[in-house]
Amino acid sequence: MKKLLLTAVFALGTLTAIQAQEKEVEVQDPTNAVQEETVKEDAKLLAKAEAQPVAFKEIKVSEIPAAVSKALATDFKGAVVEKAYVNEKQEFKLVIATGEKDAKAATKTVFASKDGEWIKQPKAMMKQ
Repeated sequence: MKKLLLTAVFALGTLTAIQAQEKEVEVQDPTNAVQEETVKEDAKLLAKAEAQPVAFKEIKVSEIPAAVSKALATDFKGAVVEKAYVNEKQEFKLVIATGEKDAKAATKTVFASKDGEWIKQPKAMMKQ
């Protein structure tokens, strides 16, 4: 009888010790859910903004800023500007003749900021 009683006490003690261990409980924070939704909405708005057409207006070659002309002369030696375009952000789209013999490489389109720094082509659809 003593053994049976001792076994019951040890079993109860073991179960109590197991239940007393710290459990990881995930608490749902309603403000965190709102923040996640806001981030998703912001990403959608940015995607829409990037998808808007970039409108370039044709300008005379003589209207290209000196910084852009200098960068063109430095990086594309012997290149001649055939057409020039500008958008409202003062980004320039230049169609240049490189003077290479290969027909595909004869003309290139490059984009530059008003400070003469080369930029990547906008991913949005181009509209002239």
